[in-house]
Amino acid sequence: MIEILAITFPIYAALVLGYLVVWKGWFNAGDMRVLGRYVLNIALPALIFSAVAARSPVQVFQPGYVLIYALGGLATVAISYGLFSLRGTDPKRRALGVMGSTCPNNAFVGYPIMLLAFPDQAGIILALNLLVENLLLVPVCLILVELAGNRADQPIWARLRRILLDLARMPMLIGLALGLVVSLIGLPLPGPFMRFIDMLALSAGAVSLLVIGGSLVGLPLHGNRSLAAQISASKLLLHPALVALAAAILLGLGLIPLTPELHSAVILSAAMPMFGIYTVLAQRQGLEGAASLAMLTGTSCAFVTLTALLWLLT
Repeated sequence: MIEILAITFPIYAALVLGYLVVWKGWFNAGDMRVLGRYVLNIALPALIFSAVAARSPVQVFQPGYVLIYALGGLATVAISYGLFSLRGTDPKRRALGVMGSTCPNNAFVGYPIMLLAFPDQAGIILALNLLVENLLLVPVCLILVELAGNRADQPIWARLRRILLDLARMPMLIGLALGLVVSLIGLPLPGPFMRFIDMLALSAGAVSLLVIGGSLVGLPLHGNRSLAAQISASKLLLHPALVALAAAILLGLGLIPLTPELHSAVILSAAMPMFGIYTVLAQRQGLEGAASLAMLTGTSCAFVTLTALLWLLT
């Protein structure tokens, strides 16, 4: 257990530090947004490019991992949709609930944990997670949000096309695409250039955790508490359970190969709290109260659930 706490304690110590520096006024919410843009637009794209470009395509693309993560995520969308419908949740809250249950924060929270748990594969794990999340899970959830908004000005396919185009412009996906090109053609890159990229990449882990901790300051603590609790429970328990089930079925039937490290990593990836822009998207629907409560609860309780999962899986 000491070894497990050695992974989770530094992560949450950094989150607490981020919270404290904003709470004390040493940094403000605007500073956290600037640091967040730095991580999303510079540090993480550099990290993904470095991790992918330095490996062969066989090492980079893990179809078993992608299939498990995709199936578990889609199952979470379907089951959480049904569970929120059963409690009579209106379409807007249901869509936000499904998104909070399905879209984890692997960029800001997941990567630092993987860096401590699986240091040699953390970059590849992040790249695979972002591939599934940004090309499948996030678009599906955004379409649910769009449909719940009752907008009739555009057909569904036009809205889906707009969402995919917006995602394709994300620097992280551009870094992934460029890394894959370098990996596929076997292009050797100059040492000074790669050291520059690695220098940027090394800043991603600590800064991302400070941003998440600081972003928790000032979240509105009013809203539908039972809805927030259901979203948090679905994210921390239902999502990883369904990914674990998908892995057990596919591996048990011998349909895919997967190393023990990646098997553990795919379940842990699904167990991360909801992604950082969750409250921003909820605010557009006027539901920031429940989303903020869910994010605060999920991020806090993940210390316990992630510690337990790391103890079980590593």
